Amino acid sequence: MSTSLINNLKLFNEYSFDNIEILDSSLQPFISLKPIYIPWSGGRHEHKKFKKSEVNIVERLVNKLMRPGNAGGKKAHAIALVRICFKMIYLQTNQNPVQILINAIVNSAPAEDVTTISYGGAAYHVSVDVSPQRRVDVALKNLTDGARRHVKKNTTPIEEALTNEILAASNNSNSSYAVSKKLEKERIAVSSR
Repeated sequence: MSTSLINNLKLFNEYSFDNIEILDSSLQPFISLKPIYIPWSGGRHEHKKFKKSEVNIVERLVNKLMRPGNAGGKKAHAIALVRICFKMIYLQTNQNPVQILINAIVNSAPAEDVTTISYGGAAYHVSVDVSPQRRVDVALKNLTDGARRHVKKNTTPIEEALTNEILAASNNSNSSYAVSKKLEKERIAVSSR
């Protein structure tokens, strides 16, 4: 394929990957914005260490949606959910949903966490910095978990719940499950310094 054809690829033939800004410079190498049409790489990254950071960020969101439950293991179903979610985001904000997703990831990626160190029979909680790749993983996990939790409590469809979670996280709102989990982790880390 020629480079001009690759650069003109749009996600779902609607959303461009051009002019997408990642405001957190430490996350830039771990958020891939490689142009794709459908987020389905066929797992070519699977057996190589740290290759998941080269997978398009939308496909990583799709993969996080494929947990046990409604979309467990059904990638085509998960892609359809994300497609509907992105359409709803575009209709509500009139902005590129890929940019909204990136903002949500940056706002919900925890910078600090707590680990337990055992020393002489006593366990101590110690604050540690989180690597950028893990920050992206945790942010995606919390975004999808927040949508799942909302669906269990209410009768709203998963597409609407995921849309609301991504929009709330992109606005850095405390109503977002992912942002509240980030703030909770960082608050515990600060208290255990």
